[in-house]
Amino acid sequence: MPAPTPEAGGMGTGLLTTDFYQLTMLHAYYRAGMEEQAVFEFFCRRLPQNRGFLMAAGLATLLEQLEDARFSTEEIEWLRASGDFPADIVDRFAAWRFTGDVDAVPEGTLIFNDEPILRVEAPIAEAQLIETLVINHLHFQTLIASKAARMVLAAPGTRLVDFGLRRAHSLEAGTHAARAAYLAGFDGTATVSAGRRFGIPLTGTMAHSFVQAHDDEALAFLHFAEARPERVIFLIDTYDTEAAARKVVALAPDLQARGIALRGVRIDSGDLAAHAFAVRQILDQGGLADVGIIASGGLDEWKLRDLIAQGAPVDVFGIGTSLTTSQDAAALDCAYKLVAYAGTPRRKRSEGKQLWPGAKQVYRRLDAAGRLAGDLLTLKEEAADGEPLLKPVMRQGKRLPLPALEDSRALASASLRSLPDGLRGLDSPMDYRPAISEGLLRLSAELAKTGH
Repeated sequence: MPAPTPEAGGMGTGLLTTDFYQLTMLHAYYRAGMEEQAVFEFFCRRLPQNRGFLMAAGLATLLEQLEDARFSTEEIEWLRASGDFPADIVDRFAAWRFTGDVDAVPEGTLIFNDEPILRVEAPIAEAQLIETLVINHLHFQTLIASKAARMVLAAPGTRLVDFGLRRAHSLEAGTHAARAAYLAGFDGTATVSAGRRFGIPLTGTMAHSFVQAHDDEALAFLHFAEARPERVIFLIDTYDTEAAARKVVALAPDLQARGIALRGVRIDSGDLAAHAFAVRQILDQGGLADVGIIASGGLDEWKLRDLIAQGAPVDVFGIGTSLTTSQDAAALDCAYKLVAYAGTPRRKRSEGKQLWPGAKQVYRRLDAAGRLAGDLLTLKEEAADGEPLLKPVMRQGKRLPLPALEDSRALASASLRSLPDGLRGLDSPMDYRPAISEGLLRLSAELAKTGH
């Protein structure tokens, strides 16, 4: 094994950011002359506790990377020096490109147990190698979008913003978490890279350190307002929340005389509901009824629900750790599995991990009120009532036009409106899973007779 290089030590986006067994399998496929078409599907076996649904996300960033995926020159040089693979196999790696087809459910779509979120059809060495890439993009953003969607349901009529970059598990994860949350219905993010890359509205106030750096809290507020006259939001819980609110009231006439509009105050600690009620009264009595209250600090969907139930006068909630880490359910039981090779359906029969064979489709029906009325899992070629969820998104290695992020966000909102009452709560959701088509049941029975 060669010494680490700067390229190998960094994250990068090359194909070496994968599991080692992907390369060893490619080596074996090439040696065996296995070049036929394979079909792989990405799906979730079971939902986490208290989750009644998942929301598909991550497709756009996956396809962007997949279209340009290849081993970089530095990666190929490192592989040659590693001695792990013969020279002719490394040459095959160097020539690797994805030329296959991808079908997927649109971002913002609700998904359930055993429903394929994405289907790949490509020569097996191509379809196999992208497993890590597929799971990494779709798993993480689906996980975060699903968490964010629960918060949207828990706090209707309020604005939600992402404050979670610093406690995300990497800078890249934090940026993608901001995208997933915005897709699911959040209104903005504090993550600047997400604003730059995805056009998500940016929001932010100040840290306690800014207030502490001043000898006088009111002077800190004034300095901040002078620097940011169009977007003034003060953090008021550094010392005494209610006392700081009175300082804001006292400072307001001077700011107004100078044309500086105060937009809001943020509370980040303590009993958020009690502080919000008290601060709201102070602001209203001081003639600042149009100044909003932002609450943050350890919030999740259950705390949001409780604050809403108490009628806490909060206009915006900032959500951090619980969002970007999906704190109560940090991973999905998902998989990317082979379901057909060389025109023959395949199925995994491992104990507790059996899967349905063959390329599949999901059909969804809505009732007269636009609520979910049933999903049907079918073979790809079967016809059924309802809307087919898996749609073409890549052909011969080239991306097809995708909806803009704002359009996917609108789809996510419509998806949440389609939830029946039994799936809208935060705890003990109803069991909603697809029915299985006759064709799929028949194929499974036929394969079982052969021991496959």
